Amino acid sequence: MWGLVRLLLAWLGGWGCMGRLAAPARAWEGSQGGSGPALLRTRRSWVWNQFFVIEEYAGPEPVLIGKLHSDVDRGEGRTKYLLTGEGAGTVFVIDEATGNIHVTKSLDREEKAQYVLLAQAVDRASNRPLEPPSEFIIKVQDINDNPPIFPLGPYHATVPEMSNVGTSVIQVTAHDADDPSYGNSAKLVYTVLDGLPFFSVDPQTGVVRTAIPNMDRETQEEFLVVIQAKDMGGHMGGLSGSTTVTVTLSDVNDNPPKFPQSLYQFSVVETAGPGTLVGRLRAQDPDLGDNALMAYSILDGEGSEAFSISTDAQGRDGLLTVRKPLDFETRHSYSFRVEATNTLIDPAYLRRGPFKDVASVRIAVQDAPEPPAFTQAAYHLVVPENKAAGTLVGQVSATDLDSPASLIRYSILPHSDVERCFSIEPEDGTIRTAVPLDREARVWHNLTVLATELDSSAQASRVQVAIQTLDENDNAPQLAEPYDTFVCDSAAPGQLIQVIRTLDRDEAGNSSRVSLQGPLGPDANFTVRDNRDGSASLLLPSRPAPPRQAPYLVPIELWDWGIPALSSTATVTVSMCRCRPDGSVASCRPEAQLSPAGLSTGALLAIVTCVGTLLALVVLFVALRRQKQEALMVLEEEDVRENIITYDDEGGGEEDTEAFDISALQNPDGAALPALGPPARRDVLPRARAPRQPRPPGPADVAQLLALRLREADEDPSVPPYDSVQVYGYEGLGSSCGSLSSLGSEAGGAPGPAEPLDDWGPLFRTLAELYGAKEPPGP
Repeated sequence: MWGLVRLLLAWLGGWGCMGRLAAPARAWEGSQGGSGPALLRTRRSWVWNQFFVIEEYAGPEPVLIGKLHSDVDRGEGRTKYLLTGEGAGTVFVIDEATGNIHVTKSLDREEKAQYVLLAQAVDRASNRPLEPPSEFIIKVQDINDNPPIFPLGPYHATVPEMSNVGTSVIQVTAHDADDPSYGNSAKLVYTVLDGLPFFSVDPQTGVVRTAIPNMDRETQEEFLVVIQAKDMGGHMGGLSGSTTVTVTLSDVNDNPPKFPQSLYQFSVVETAGPGTLVGRLRAQDPDLGDNALMAYSILDGEGSEAFSISTDAQGRDGLLTVRKPLDFETRHSYSFRVEATNTLIDPAYLRRGPFKDVASVRIAVQDAPEPPAFTQAAYHLVVPENKAAGTLVGQVSATDLDSPASLIRYSILPHSDVERCFSIEPEDGTIRTAVPLDREARVWHNLTVLATELDSSAQASRVQVAIQTLDENDNAPQLAEPYDTFVCDSAAPGQLIQVIRTLDRDEAGNSSRVSLQGPLGPDANFTVRDNRDGSASLLLPSRPAPPRQAPYLVPIELWDWGIPALSSTATVTVSMCRCRPDGSVASCRPEAQLSPAGLSTGALLAIVTCVGTLLALVVLFVALRRQKQEALMVLEEEDVRENIITYDDEGGGEEDTEAFDISALQNPDGAALPALGPPARRDVLPRARAPRQPRPPGPADVAQLLALRLREADEDPSVPPYDSVQVYGYEGLGSSCGSLSSLGSEAGGAPGPAEPLDDWGPLFRTLAELYGAKEPPGP
């Protein structure tokens, strides 16, 4: 077979695809009468047809694809053919002598569809061009060697459920790398391999469409469709490729809600307050999202009065709650209907039925222990004031709803009747006064009465009892305030002096209506006119009052119109004063009389201030005196007959000649002449006996010496009966006992063996340890 292909290619290249060069041009000369125009024929250029090579050919040797030949080539071997351009020398080679062109390897049209080459004929000896260069094209002829592919696959698409037949879902597109302009290698046809009978595909465009009606998402939500693309127009022998399309059915509201049961039963305790959740109802709807949202309602008025239903936050459940207080004793159960409706309805699917459903609900009310219930929500009682203790005010009553025959016990909460003005009968709830009441002190008394079941103290209820105190005419009228007024001595008769107002603490009415009357008769100094509104006007009479220094006391009688009527008497003080022309008071006669004999206000204040200052000084002096005496007494109590003198400044130590000579205690024989031999040490007690008192035997002890000298001083009648001890802040120079330091000793720093430190007593034990003395044995 490949031999036939080679023969065909050779024929196409040698004859059908080879260009030829025309014969050399010749000049023809002819004349008419010895001369004429010359006829010139020009050389023709190279004219090439296209060369073709089939792709993917893999023969055993190079394939001849064409031949170059020039008219100047006489077959003498002087013509040399050259080939340059794309692939020359590698992909395409030429026989320099014959001009045959061969392809040396398999070509791929999808990599390079054509090659542009340059052909030239030259003289083999001189390389002189025999023909001008000519360009020609070698095309790679396509074969069906590339299957279709889907570059965008796999695909995902969505289509509403219940869509009509032919609804477009998605378009798939395959690509074939073969030459679409040559043959059917790139002509594609689409088919459905998997997904029938639900979907179809357009063979030419690749548009996927629904193939059956009423696809239900609730039955199957997702489909996997396999689409194939085949080249060669779908004929046998063509190459193919496939892809998948995942088709999801989107939801539409095509399903009405449906209660899974026709009757729902719940129970609730009668003490459940408004808003208490009784139960949940859910109508089933296989749709999704907003298509499944519900709205619930109670159809019967009987149920809607006691209960209410609402939709939860997700929009799916109906929440049944208590709307008003329930009472088991009044009603044991409720029965009503509840309707569930889709909130979003698509008119296109109304043919599938009403998008709502109805279910029956029965709620049983359970009995619960309840506190006693009063016959009234609140009580309003009245009682007259001033009635004796034990007066009946009223009665409250409560019953046990669970057991009406149960006994109830009543009491008044203490905080509501702090003054203990009322009492209540525990058995029947009768309220009486405990003390007489005064309306003017308190009009209303608000009590809280507690009713408790006798057999269950935990069950109790309260009620408010408002008791109003009724008024009686028990308060006589009186002046609203003390009146102390004045009148000018130049006032005209009938002039208004003061408007007198009254006050009656009784309740408004006849009891609080007050009348006033003043002095009557021609000798009255002032006139009182009743204004009939609870006030009166104090006027100068037609005959002026005689002037006098003392103020006038005008008696006024007041009475009310209550039953029985009460009256009282009051006095208004009126002073006669001298007034300035503008009506202001200049002076009143009682003040002018006292002024010469009395002192001014400033003088009285100065006297009071001086007296107060003197009293303060006296008190201060006495306090200081008493404090000083107490301090002296304390010192006297602490006196122990000792004279202790303390120096806080630097003193002279033993050089202070006026101080007590302590050497008498340590060395009584210090004044005697020193004995022969080593000088006596001044830092130890002398071993010689004191001339005045024999020293006790044994080692010297300072405590014993002090006690001895103290006893001598106490028995000496020439010295005071107390000691004089001088205290110095540090040791001075020139101590009679010498220095205790070992720096100046002859033994080189250690005391002599004749004077052992152990003999000095326990007070020098630490010093003895420092100098290596043996510690005395313990007791």
